[in-house]
Amino acid sequence: MQQFPVISSILSASKLGELLQREYGLSKYTECTLFRAAMNHVYMVTDVDKKYVFRVYNFDWRTKAEITEELRLLIYLWENKTSVSYPIADNSNEYIQELNAPEGKRFGVLFSFADGVKSARFNAETSFFIGQALAKVHKSTQNFELKRVTYNDSVLLIDSIKRTQMFFKKETNEILFLKNLANFLQGEFAKIKNNEVRFGAVHLDVWFDNMHFNEENKITFFDFDFCGNGWLCLDISYFLFQLYVTNPDEKDYEVKAESFLKGYESVIEISVEEKRILPLVCLGVMLYYISMQCDRFDTWTNIFLNEDHLKRFTGNLKRWIDYNKIKIQ
Repeated sequence: MQQFPVISSILSASKLGELLQREYGLSKYTECTLFRAAMNHVYMVTDVDKKYVFRVYNFDWRTKAEITEELRLLIYLWENKTSVSYPIADNSNEYIQELNAPEGKRFGVLFSFADGVKSARFNAETSFFIGQALAKVHKSTQNFELKRVTYNDSVLLIDSIKRTQMFFKKETNEILFLKNLANFLQGEFAKIKNNEVRFGAVHLDVWFDNMHFNEENKITFFDFDFCGNGWLCLDISYFLFQLYVTNPDEKDYEVKAESFLKGYESVIEISVEEKRILPLVCLGVMLYYISMQCDRFDTWTNIFLNEDHLKRFTGNLKRWIDYNKIKIQ
């Protein structure tokens, strides 16, 4: 019988463990377990007292060239003493494994394990160190050019709205709100004084789920899957938005946000123009991310991606807009 086509498979953790032993010279005690199957599939790897993370990119998600650029950035950051999870080379000094999955060729990369734990419930002191760590990343990535996507208004706003509309189909109040927001942001982005805003390689997904911190408040960033070119303040703004959403008590948010910005500016100054646009640019990133959830639904299949989810999503955007007194015409 002919094998039925698939669009997404989950690769055997035990067989991946055998591959890692063979290709990376890990010991026979190596264990590999599936941690999460989402936008990409993540496996936890232990070899006695050593830990690693093996990421398997979903089919038709990232090209080998795009992954190579992500790894080039991470190696550069690691060599510059920046605290990031970095790729591990195999016995042949290659970083990318090619895996023949049922749906087609997929790619896998072994990463160092980020020391510590992740938590949305961190204090103001930790927030300071997160800001400081992000500034050190930006100190290295300013003017660093990637052969990957550039996060401009076309990518963040125009293309994003088209994808979201295509997925939801109905012209609901939420879709109309997002379209109006995208139009408003296009006008605001056009007013930005680009010569006063730093540009370079951005992470674009800096929030608690993509960092670990240990008892000494050492922050380690990981999951640079969405890295690309853009204003560095996209990362700052996006973190502040996520901090706001995960800290519903506005006083708690304000204390942590102030601490985060102080930590950042203990390393690099944030320009006046960058501070002006911080409340705005994260809205563009959020429009992009809801469109990515829609675009990758077939491989991720998040059952919560429905009209109720869209209402919650737009509700958080509206809260942020009201909090920052943004007047959308």
